[in-house]
Amino acid sequence: MSPLKTVGLGFVGAVLAIGAWIALDVAGVVPGARLGQRGSDFEQRVRDYVIENPQVLVESLQRMQERQRATQTDEIAQIIASRREDIFHDPATPVGGNPQGDVSLVEFFDYNCPYCRRVAPTLVEIEKDDAKLRFVYKEWPILGPNSEFAARAALASRSQGKYVEFHKRLMLTSGLVNESKVFEVAAQVGLDVDRLKQDMEAPEITALIERNRDLARALRITGTPSFVIGDQMLRGAADAEVIRGFIRTARER
Repeated sequence: MSPLKTVGLGFVGAVLAIGAWIALDVAGVVPGARLGQRGSDFEQRVRDYVIENPQVLVESLQRMQERQRATQTDEIAQIIASRREDIFHDPATPVGGNPQGDVSLVEFFDYNCPYCRRVAPTLVEIEKDDAKLRFVYKEWPILGPNSEFAARAALASRSQGKYVEFHKRLMLTSGLVNESKVFEVAAQVGLDVDRLKQDMEAPEITALIERNRDLARALRITGTPSFVIGDQMLRGAADAEVIRGFIRTARER
């Protein structure tokens, strides 16, 4: 017996209550139920039919989710279009890969985010295999003071021309990325640590991090890593094939 059949009328009634449109959607296939019909007879017909045909409710919910996703996708595409310069071409934002590439992959990340670290080797692999891909690095420290410190240090390393190398090493390091780890990695990649400490205090770094936070809010980003690729949003640490699929779609448009 299907699990949906065992939960009884109470559950069905509760699910139907999530929106009148679901009831109308289901009613469209219920024998004897007419659009615009109301009252207990209509509700009973829908309930009876759903209990005997639970897959109808599942399909209706799936259609609702697909419509919601389509609406959200359209909204995000509109936001990306309206903030395109901020997303892809902020002159203070570090860029890697091929700066003249035909597709930009924008990543919002935090150095202490385990999912960002999980996807970091995948991004290195994708960059190695795709000579036309442009990387845009959006420092978005959301996991506390250590992450804020690391983001400031990474952005300060731009003045010494070592941002991308420093960024990758921080992402691929193990353990908590705190002040001592930041300076340890900085020395490993050949940064002048004393100069780095001074550069970290630049007001331009504070302003850039605030712009990134504002941009993340505008794009409705709630966690790291999150990516903007073309006019698409990809949330979470996806595998290489998923990310490459987004890149292919961006190239085709």
